[in-house]
Amino acid sequence: MPVISIPTSFNIDVAFEVPSFGRRLASLLIDMAVEICYLIAASWLVEKLTGPASYWNEDAQYNLWALQLLTVAPVFLYHIIMEITTNGQSVGKKIMRLRVVNDKGGKASVSQFLIRWLLRVSDLWMVMILFLLLRLEGGGTSLQTFFILLLALGFLVTDIVLVASSKRSQRIGDLLAHTILIRTNRQEDLSATIFREVRDDYVPVFPQVMHISDRDLNVIKNLLDNAHKTHRYESLRSAADRVQQYLKIETDMEPYQFLDKLLEDYNYLSTRQLV
Repeated sequence: MPVISIPTSFNIDVAFEVPSFGRRLASLLIDMAVEICYLIAASWLVEKLTGPASYWNEDAQYNLWALQLLTVAPVFLYHIIMEITTNGQSVGKKIMRLRVVNDKGGKASVSQFLIRWLLRVSDLWMVMILFLLLRLEGGGTSLQTFFILLLALGFLVTDIVLVASSKRSQRIGDLLAHTILIRTNRQEDLSATIFREVRDDYVPVFPQVMHISDRDLNVIKNLLDNAHKTHRYESLRSAADRVQQYLKIETDMEPYQFLDKLLEDYNYLSTRQLV
């Protein structure tokens, strides 16, 4: 399977599986189907509540136009809202087990999601045009609609070429936002975070762990997961040595045991008020 390796702050590469083109396309089509279904339902509801537009006077039709514009807004905001609130996933990505992360393998920032969303030109216009075509009687199209569709297809083809040719399979939005799309190999749960359940009588061994940033703790979690899956525990020694040097810790623990203990200590200390 194709993978990309991302260097961490501990000089160890973390491997992520790159989703196939078919999986990405399926995710896109699912999201487009969700958006089109919403547009059809919202349009039907507005029409039932307001009646035919021909019954409205000129001033009232402007209000109707504003109402229709509000019903379309969720389609344009769909990806940015979903990816921010669900940590890089939309409905399609969730079903196809894909996630948007930053180019370091961590959680993407709001600004990165925003940049990525601002460059979703092709598929947004494709959804709008497909919806309009479904609504048109007889399936006819205007010349203006044809050129907009052609422009949207141009952006879509550019994205496809970039995904197929770029080193990390990044589209235009990913390149400028410094994000990548990865495949998650299992259902998301608490084991995918740094969360650990610890007993109330737990005694922390390394309180210095509170000096490590959340980002580096996530890197440690990724390193432990990688080592567990690949059974290459010797690769953790470099990371453990660097952490011990940074925190000024001396211990005889094995690298895996030491790093795992750091996560346990962090979970205990971060959930209790220390005095």
